[in-house]
Amino acid sequence: MKSSIRDKAEGTFHEVKGKVKEVAGKITDSPKLETKGKAEKIAGKVQEKVGQVKEVLGRKY
Repeated sequence: MKSSIRDKAEGTFHEVKGKVKEVAGKITDSPKLETKGKAEKIAGKVQEKVGQVKEVLGRKY
C-alpha cells in the first residue's frame, strides 16, 4: 500500500476515533477525555492532509 493511501486511511481512522472520544467525554462529563478526543481528531486531520500532499507530490515526479 502506498504511504499516501496509508496516511489518509490512518488519518480518517484517528479522526473517527477522536470524535468518539470527544462525544464520550461530553456524555460522561469528562473534560479530559473530551480534550483527548479533540486532539486526536486534529492529529487525524493533519495525517490525512499529509497523505494528500504525498499523493500530489507523487503524481508530479
